[in-house]
Amino acid sequence: MCYKVSTPTKEKLEEYLAPSSYEVAEYQHYFHADGFTRPYLPVLSNDSKIVKPARWKLIPYWVKTDEEANKYANTLNAKSEELFEKASYKSYIQKNRCLLWVEGFFEPNHPSPKVTVPFYIKAIDKKPLALGSLYADWVNKDTGEITRTFSIITTPSNKLLTEIHYEGQRMPYIVTPDNWEKWLSPISKEEIIAMMQPLPDGTLQGYPVSGLVYKKGINTNVPETQEEFRSNLF
Repeated sequence: MCYKVSTPTKEKLEEYLAPSSYEVAEYQHYFHADGFTRPYLPVLSNDSKIVKPARWKLIPYWVKTDEEANKYANTLNAKSEELFEKASYKSYIQKNRCLLWVEGFFEPNHPSPKVTVPFYIKAIDKKPLALGSLYADWVNKDTGEITRTFSIITTPSNKLLTEIHYEGQRMPYIVTPDNWEKWLSPISKEEIIAMMQPLPDGTLQGYPVSGLVYKKGINTNVPETQEEFRSNLF
């Protein structure tokens, strides 16, 4: 789940974060982004007060080259239940936590076995969402270049996401504003586990959109990807 997101504009995120001490560096605004074609997204890490672009798909330290990284297992998402056991994540979850800022995210719905309809999910109040994530600074051994990479943490889904994405029954871990500082602070394993819970119902809305986000060979980074699309299936 959650391989497709949209990002807020830099201006909107700056306005939203204005009461805090966080700053926002330049980054690309996307109506539709994914970890394969548009992977550099705005992330606030626990070692900085500045939101900066980072590469979606965590690359662990033992991967040596870009070629290896491209072949590496899918680490776009990380299950909350596996973070302290799985080799790709256990070195990072305790110390390397971050927030990914999105406008919303896309999830697949299957009204029939052969039909897939994407849904767009966003906050009811239209404010940006902070997705709980973890990061790794990956060093390309060929070039010496250091790239900050990250994975979005997922939890079991709440009622809304279960109705939409009922096959996977997962959702991104959404960190509420009152928990931003805690998530980015040094806390115990037990506190981290306790925090990673589904967002309570009543905060998000979701609606069907066209299949444009699944098209190949065309530009899908357009506002139309987020427009509500009704058919006889709904």
